[in-house]
Amino acid sequence: MRRRHIQILALILSVVGFGLAYLKFNNLGFPLRPDEKSFIWTAEARVEFEGQRRASTVHLQLPADPGEFINLDEYFIARNYGLNVEKHGRKRVAEWSIRQARGPQRLFYQVELAQAPMAGGESAGVEKPPQAPDKPYYPEALAQVVEGLLNNVRSESSNIFTFVSQLLVRLNNSSSDSDIKSITKGITPGTEEWVQRIRYILAGAKISTRMVRGLPLEEGRVNESLVPWLEVHNGDRWEGFNPLTGEKGYPANFLRWSFNDDPILEVEHGRNVGINFAVSRRPQALTLIAHDSATAMKSSLVSWSLYKLPMNTQYTYRILIMVPLGALVVLFMRTIIGVPTFGTFMPILIAMAFRETGLLWGIGLFLAIVGVGLLFRFYLNHLHLLLVARLSAVLTLVIIMMLAISLLSNELGLIQGFSIALFPVVILTMVIERMSISWDESGAVEAFKQGFGSLAVAVLGYLVMTNDQAQHLMFVFPELLLVVLAIAILFGSYTGYRLNELFRFRDLALEVEKKDAGAGTGE
Repeated sequence: MRRRHIQILALILSVVGFGLAYLKFNNLGFPLRPDEKSFIWTAEARVEFEGQRRASTVHLQLPADPGEFINLDEYFIARNYGLNVEKHGRKRVAEWSIRQARGPQRLFYQVELAQAPMAGGESAGVEKPPQAPDKPYYPEALAQVVEGLLNNVRSESSNIFTFVSQLLVRLNNSSSDSDIKSITKGITPGTEEWVQRIRYILAGAKISTRMVRGLPLEEGRVNESLVPWLEVHNGDRWEGFNPLTGEKGYPANFLRWSFNDDPILEVEHGRNVGINFAVSRRPQALTLIAHDSATAMKSSLVSWSLYKLPMNTQYTYRILIMVPLGALVVLFMRTIIGVPTFGTFMPILIAMAFRETGLLWGIGLFLAIVGVGLLFRFYLNHLHLLLVARLSAVLTLVIIMMLAISLLSNELGLIQGFSIALFPVVILTMVIERMSISWDESGAVEAFKQGFGSLAVAVLGYLVMTNDQAQHLMFVFPELLLVVLAIAILFGSYTGYRLNELFRFRDLALEVEKKDAGAGTGE
């Protein structure tokens, strides 16, 4: 019953730990590798106009639904202007105002964007299905052409999206069809007027459409205007269509800026009004981008993120969060392998000290200090000191040795020697005391077994605790500590043979097997 309880508890802890980590990886885009990078895009709109020495108001539409992107932050740069941002449904407008605009005026809007972890071509958010448009009035000549075109396309399509695609193909291949030419006569393909004419025709089939203006996010790109795009609703969702080819979807890295027919920019009491758009990008660690994106989305999965802590506190927890892994190494080596050590936490603390000194230098310092301290401890045995006095003397010697090594390192120009002060002084003192007691009670062989066993486990713990991949996973997904806890609980219920015991008793096992074989043959 107890074993079943332990197994169920470990299973629950593991499921919760792995489940939370998977949600952060799959839904928020937290990477599994520490070296993964992505890009933060910066899109800028620059407004310019000539002031007329009068009160001016500038209205600029802002991205309300970035679609496949996450809005990390935005900046409004305009000297001496008041600012008000209004939102009406899917429409966001920045309103700059000034009492008197004199001479050239320049205003900037910048938005920082990151790729959304669950990027898709559809518009984000839930919208009510639009009402089907009323069939527009077409002039008599145009009505016959449009009706014939719609009937022909309807016979070659199976649903709304294929209908729109076929219609766009016909409109853009009208070089040999004079009837279709009459529909698009005098309109430049790819312009807003072109998209509006397509919507005008599709309204004859009572298909809901809208014009989307977007900005292709390409490094170093400068646009004087946004790119118009067509969106069609099939009763369930909106889908984008290239108005020049009829292809379904959107261009790569296409920031949808507006979803209505209103002007992008309006300036009251200004002349020579102009706007252009620029794009830049910079690389950034994917972990930080994912965290900022999750924060912008107000995800509850990052409510207790370690990245919200101050930087110095983060550094402390980057070390502390690896201690359970080190403890797991000690638990495995003692419970499954059977390596003897002086306690459980001493190898972990030695491993943490190795982080500062480096592995080889740390091993050398450990052997030197413990070796000399052990000789001094044996000398103190002849003085028959009390326990507290003996420990104080060994502790003082350890401090003197550490000080001497640091001074010598300074003279020799060895910076590693300065880190020796980070060695756990009390632990080194207790190691010396424990080794000497073990030597007296069990002999030198057992003392060295435990001493070198502790050092070996500390080295293995150091390799695990300083592994970049392990550090990344534990810091980004601290819920994996629940999995470590589950493994520790399972190890705690292990009652089988240790690996070293199989070697110790292999001769006895062979004898038992021979006796069993002999009994089976009747000898």
